[in-house]
Amino acid sequence: MVNLNWSELPFGYIKTDYNVRCYYRDGQWGELEVTSSELIPVHMAATCLHYGQEAFEGLKAFRGQDGKVRVFRMNENAKRLQASSQGIKMAELPVEKFEEAVRKVIKLNERFVPPYGSGASLYIRPLLIGLGAQVGVSPAGEYLFLIFVTPVGPYFKTGFTPAPVCILREYDRAAPQGTGMIKVGGNYAASLVAGSKAHEKGYVAVLYLDPKEKKYLDECGPANFFAIRGNTYLTPASHSILPSITNKSLIRLAGDMGLQVERRPIPVEELSTFEEAAECGTAAVVTPISRIDDLNENKSYVYSENGKPGIICEKLYKKLFAIQNGDEPDPYGWTEVIV
Repeated sequence: MVNLNWSELPFGYIKTDYNVRCYYRDGQWGELEVTSSELIPVHMAATCLHYGQEAFEGLKAFRGQDGKVRVFRMNENAKRLQASSQGIKMAELPVEKFEEAVRKVIKLNERFVPPYGSGASLYIRPLLIGLGAQVGVSPAGEYLFLIFVTPVGPYFKTGFTPAPVCILREYDRAAPQGTGMIKVGGNYAASLVAGSKAHEKGYVAVLYLDPKEKKYLDECGPANFFAIRGNTYLTPASHSILPSITNKSLIRLAGDMGLQVERRPIPVEELSTFEEAAECGTAAVVTPISRIDDLNENKSYVYSENGKPGIICEKLYKKLFAIQNGDEPDPYGWTEVIV
């Protein structure tokens, strides 16, 4: 294991030993290649640079108290990358090849998997880009799939502590029938201006409203949104929300805990009826929301006044975290021991 201050790690890039790559050429995927280079040779006319043929994923590996390294739901990430590929006309990487690459890159960089109890994890970043040189707008004939890893701390500096979020009605994250449901870089580029403004005002993220009518909750810039009301877990449904694997997992856990689950369009007016609210995603895991300020409407919705997370949010977070780390049995088959 490397000499790092594991409990103080930021959510950022740290160089590791190896990354794994695979090329799509002449209509087929090649074999996995291993390299220590952090650079990619890219043609100046590559479709990833000009026409946005780029998709990525994010997943994590955890070292358990038993010393074993587990990866969480990589099969779901593999299938979501295929959906992204379909959405922007890229060659689809087989699920088996994706999983083979994840296993290999974790084993090659095992010494960078943070120790149990540090609060850190190994973040795994698969990336698929169009390499073919095109001047006309058309899909590439050549693609590169790669995975690099980096040890990370919490995505938000507040960790599992309630933090404020704001609504900025003058910004959209994605178009109603656009790329919101697939994980492509353009969605995140579109959130940078609003996100920067929110950070300047002291908020951790923007909660977007639906881009068509501005009547319904959408998602936060880097994560899905969910709320608790009574015995119900509520999360928005729309064609511009990324299908979060973390949210999918929390929905299953909530149902098994006896909560009712509602995934539906949620009018912004319902914010006043929630008892708890949170963001969730691979990077954020579960981040409780202390309050939501609708800046254009001069309204504020408070969910935590004492700096503590809600009871159900905390229960869901602890259950998910325990499964990811191997502290509790995994009856769902979500984790796989890699090392």
